Amino acid sequence: MSVSISQAFIKQYEADVHIAYQRMGAKLRNTVRSKTSTTGAATVFQKAGTGTAATKSRHGMVPVMNIEHTQVECGLEDYYAGDWLDKLDEIKTNIDERQTLVDAGAYALGRKTDEMILAAARGATKSVGDYANGLSKGVLLAAFESLNAADVPDDGQRFGIVGPHQWNELLNIDEFASSDFASDAFPWLKGTESRKWLGITWMMHTGLPATDAQRDCFLWHKTAIGHAIGAEVQSDITWHGDRAAFFVNNMMSQGAVLIDASGVIKIKVSDTAVIA
Repeated sequence: MSVSISQAFIKQYEADVHIAYQRMGAKLRNTVRSKTSTTGAATVFQKAGTGTAATKSRHGMVPVMNIEHTQVECGLEDYYAGDWLDKLDEIKTNIDERQTLVDAGAYALGRKTDEMILAAARGATKSVGDYANGLSKGVLLAAFESLNAADVPDDGQRFGIVGPHQWNELLNIDEFASSDFASDAFPWLKGTESRKWLGITWMMHTGLPATDAQRDCFLWHKTAIGHAIGAEVQSDITWHGDRAAFFVNNMMSQGAVLIDASGVIKIKVSDTAVIA
């Protein structure tokens, strides 16, 4: 057998992990503003203020808006997900051990990506609802109104992230459940429950913050949260003769930050409220 056969194995494994990460691992990556190929330990997202139009006298100077520009810094963190692959285990089991490690590594890194994005969202200063009650149509409309009042663009880039219990509560809202008012979401959301209603893409996510039966759900605009990527998901596979096994390491360098708090609404709900 060619001595370079291991390189084919490594390249195929890394490609599989990257595909699995994109398809099944990180569910929230495409719902936020993403910056790739970041160099260094941190990067910045630019935030521009709003301008005001004014009149001028004939032959007078055009008024200057003096739009405020600020920067939001996003630090990068390195994350790893590794495991051993014994050379002879593959002939003793009836499962594809390589595929098992592919999925496990992709899921682990994907959960970490979503965890960073949700941690950034928790910095939101606006909230609706309370932890004593479940998710209701009134609470959702209050969050919807809050975004509108802040002039957050209604351009198809609004996302609502709710937990499994809250997803069932959404399905009890006639307009949400009916195809006359809601539709299936984007193709890249396959693998998770999602629907589009009120111009918002609603997603079910199991990783939302929850303590003592109290859960935080979120409604945000894509540009309100930044996700920086220093190194995409990649893999390193090394042979350890003393163990007769490969050590498979998956890794990435990423970070997330809240760019504009006015574009994120925290929805406080009870995670145990009785579903009617």
